[in-house]
Amino acid sequence: MSQKLSWAETFKSYLDKRLLWVFMLGCSSGFPWVLIGSNMSGWLKDAGLSRTAIGYFGSVFAVYAINFMWAPLVDRVKLPILYRFLGQRRSWIFLCQCIMLICTLFISGVDPAKSLMFTSMLALAIAIASSTQDVAIDAYRIDSFPKSEASKLPQASAMAVVGWWTGYSLPGYLAFANADSIGWNGVYLGTAVIVAILMLFTLLVKEPQTARNQLQAEAERRHNQVVGSRVIAWFSVTLIEPFADFFRRNGVRVAITLLLFVFLFKIGEAFLGRMSIPFYKEIGFSNEQIADYSKLIGWGATVLFTIVGSMFNVRFGIVRGLMIGGIAMASSNLMFAWIANTGPNEHLFLATVIVDNFTTAFSTVAFVSFLTILTGQAFSATQYALLASLGNLGRTTLASFSGELVDYLNDWSTFFIITAAMVIPSLIMLYSLRGYFNSILEKARLRGLEDDEKYQASLKK
Repeated sequence: MSQKLSWAETFKSYLDKRLLWVFMLGCSSGFPWVLIGSNMSGWLKDAGLSRTAIGYFGSVFAVYAINFMWAPLVDRVKLPILYRFLGQRRSWIFLCQCIMLICTLFISGVDPAKSLMFTSMLALAIAIASSTQDVAIDAYRIDSFPKSEASKLPQASAMAVVGWWTGYSLPGYLAFANADSIGWNGVYLGTAVIVAILMLFTLLVKEPQTARNQLQAEAERRHNQVVGSRVIAWFSVTLIEPFADFFRRNGVRVAITLLLFVFLFKIGEAFLGRMSIPFYKEIGFSNEQIADYSKLIGWGATVLFTIVGSMFNVRFGIVRGLMIGGIAMASSNLMFAWIANTGPNEHLFLATVIVDNFTTAFSTVAFVSFLTILTGQAFSATQYALLASLGNLGRTTLASFSGELVDYLNDWSTFFIITAAMVIPSLIMLYSLRGYFNSILEKARLRGLEDDEKYQASLKK
């Protein structure tokens, strides 16, 4: 097993410049969830749409659950002009941000209550661009921190999470703080400026160097020997090899177990997250209170607790972090049931936000690190997208029914208790296979060392 780092070495590892780049791109990953997530939910609620309609509007996020289908293009297709100046990962990120900027400007000029279909189409376009951007950003992080540097994976995951929440919470705070004074159309015009700033981030970060091209070329040669055609070999490597490689590396039985665990782990959090803004507003909190507590204070708590959670995962292991984080995450959902019974109590709201952000941050760092170490270097974008898509399936597709579930129950407390219970199956699975999961992580780390050795050997030729 890898040697455990001292606390001094753990702190020192955060000085790596690559972590700043991961943080900057993490901001770009989180921000679209403001555009078509919390901002849109608040706007639609103010426009008078029902909880069920708001829940179904969120079905545009379903593309996050299927982005693995076009993720191979992010691994293999070199965009004209942009690739020459930005490289494989940054070129895709920049293209997606251009699309989001255009759509955001269009949204700033519509009334969703009168043009719900057009607004939905713009939101869908942002979701497609954003989910594709996420594929490239996740691959950028994985490429920047190879699995041979296993001790740095939690730090990289933490910076990605901190960046995501910074890109989600701070603009979300500004949006809700100003929504009543300048209107939601004005808010979206301001968010277009933020998209432009994020595009500048993409230009400033450095493209990671990996053995991806060499490994993909080796795969093409193997496929060419079988099919006897370079064109067919390119398509088979692009569309089939990433998934075949994942199952080959882990074995069919273990691979299916991993996919099932990934799907189940955050499904309860997904249901809660989709209905949190409508719940806050129905229970009696104002837009300003939501901005102050849920967005601004929630962001600060997430940043702090994410870093603390990453240190714990470095010192005590990712699997143990997953178990503790999952239990805590489920328990924190019960505090929302408490608010539902007591009403708009600001002190309880503050306590709930802090506890919820602590448990979410802690579990997310372990979860992202776990997914990262299961990917291969040659097809990191596609394989991580496959895993992340399953994790997003509950947060996107299934969570679209969250509003309908609340309407059916007609009781917020019962709803939050159900969301807490949703994590139990994945925790049982994790506990029963904890030893096996630990061995998987160690084998993946050793495979990372082998890939790095191949890359260094190719540089000497």
